[in-house]
Amino acid sequence: MLEVISLGCIRGDRRLFKDLNFSADRGELIEVRGANGSGKTSLLRILCGLAQPAEGEVRWDDQNIRSLGEEYFGSLAYIAHQNGVKDELTAIENLRIAGGVAGNSLGEREAQEILARLGLQKESYLPSRFLSAGQRRRVALARLLATKAKLWILDEVLTSLDTSAIDLSCQFIGEHLSAGGMAIIATHHDLKICAAAMQRVEITT
Repeated sequence: MLEVISLGCIRGDRRLFKDLNFSADRGELIEVRGANGSGKTSLLRILCGLAQPAEGEVRWDDQNIRSLGEEYFGSLAYIAHQNGVKDELTAIENLRIAGGVAGNSLGEREAQEILARLGLQKESYLPSRFLSAGQRRRVALARLLATKAKLWILDEVLTSLDTSAIDLSCQFIGEHLSAGGMAIIATHHDLKICAAAMQRVEITT
């Protein structure tokens, strides 16, 4: 279980949020909502251990994530608002490297199958700089299918995707939840995802 306890965040001289509390268990979807600049990305970065909260703590299986280190980081997959796709690498190279970093070495055929599922079979060997914004986003999302992480933390991942890609993404996020995973998603989209349990967290200043 992931627990957020009395979390507060300050950036510069501005308070983004305070006294934020929620938890996520197996199979659960958390939607994070809020206006632009309200602190959604800051919250996700805190949950990933990439930023420190001003107050409160984040716990994973009853332990502060700061004390767990790699044990926690190995349990999560984070896709930020930026894709994190290397322009000089092909789609398949990006995916295989990401899989290796996540501790899941992918063979070429397995990587091809994942990219094909995202509709990128014809673009697998193109340098990523030649891909459209939507195709680059699909490469980023393909990393989720190459990881064994239980917790997916996703920041506006449906941006730049067409309707069919959004539907497909919602489908494999739903499959992750059905398999006992968890997902925390900051989004402006209405998520059509099947989940055993769902919460909406509103970030207000």
